[in-house]
Amino acid sequence: MIDFEQPHLRTNILTGEKVLVSPHRYKRPWQGQIEDDTEHDLPHYDASCYLCPGNKRASDIVNPIYRGQYVFKNDFSALLPDKVEKSFDIANILRADAERGLCKVIIFSPKHNLTLPELCREELLGVVNTWQQEFKSLQRNKWVKYIQIFENKGAIMGCSNPHPHGQIWAQQSIPTEIVKESSQFKEHFERTGKSILIDYLKIEMEENKRVIIDNAHFLVVVPFWASWPYETLIISKRQVQYITQFTEEEKITLADTLKELTTRYDNIFKTSFPYSAGMHQAPINDGKHPEWHWHMHFYPPLLRSATVKKFMVGYEMLANPQRDITPEHAAQILLDQPIQHYKTL
Repeated sequence: MIDFEQPHLRTNILTGEKVLVSPHRYKRPWQGQIEDDTEHDLPHYDASCYLCPGNKRASDIVNPIYRGQYVFKNDFSALLPDKVEKSFDIANILRADAERGLCKVIIFSPKHNLTLPELCREELLGVVNTWQQEFKSLQRNKWVKYIQIFENKGAIMGCSNPHPHGQIWAQQSIPTEIVKESSQFKEHFERTGKSILIDYLKIEMEENKRVIIDNAHFLVVVPFWASWPYETLIISKRQVQYITQFTEEEKITLADTLKELTTRYDNIFKTSFPYSAGMHQAPINDGKHPEWHWHMHFYPPLLRSATVKKFMVGYEMLANPQRDITPEHAAQILLDQPIQHYKTL
């Protein structure tokens, strides 16, 4: 039996890639970068915010006085819907292909100073319903092959505005991470007839070493192969390919799950915990995908405090990811956090 307190490699079942775990390094003294915690009280409404109700955006479009969620086409879209049939290829070495897509912004709340853990159940359910509606709408474009729903929270994750919002990108090709996961899902399904995440769920529930939330419809774990310090994975207990397949009860439970998980994050360091989060779903308009299983990733960068981040540099950029704190230790820290937000404790 391997000693998990010694350096070892773990395999990511969703990508086939490996992560080096070095638990002994977590004890080393820290003399690296420490930044000021820039968190401060924000107003309910900010006249200079281009996402607040009634304010003008850079495109000169004025936001309506919205009361719940508000969705609009990104004024600075990374992808454009215009159809272009062009490619660039030199000796099958230098290659570029035109990419077509649609990018939208989803504002979670009209209140400038709230984040997901601070929304009530009804507001979070509104976010989940909006995700469903937008997915259905974008899916009607038959040239769209994949839809990515995600949120970047916090300035250190590249978020340009603190107003609570996420994004949804739809594109004509299937992105790299989905290609890798599709391969792993398909290999396991063809070999066993089951989703790899169904089998993984059973292992996590039996071991109960990395489970953060276990409710009627979702399991939240620090995955066995986690590379970020407090990385988590939300897995639906019922195998579905898309968010549009969730029942009303599942959507309510997903809203509750999101609130509890993000609240636990904030409570670790008593700060608005930054992260990049996004759900992975099967490709669309591309046949059936019985092997696929909906799940949602959370990648938060904080390591030792609200001001000490984990950087992917050196060995991690040149070889493969490496982490010091074990997933089991991180899971215990998350479990130790109250599910009432620190601002209201």
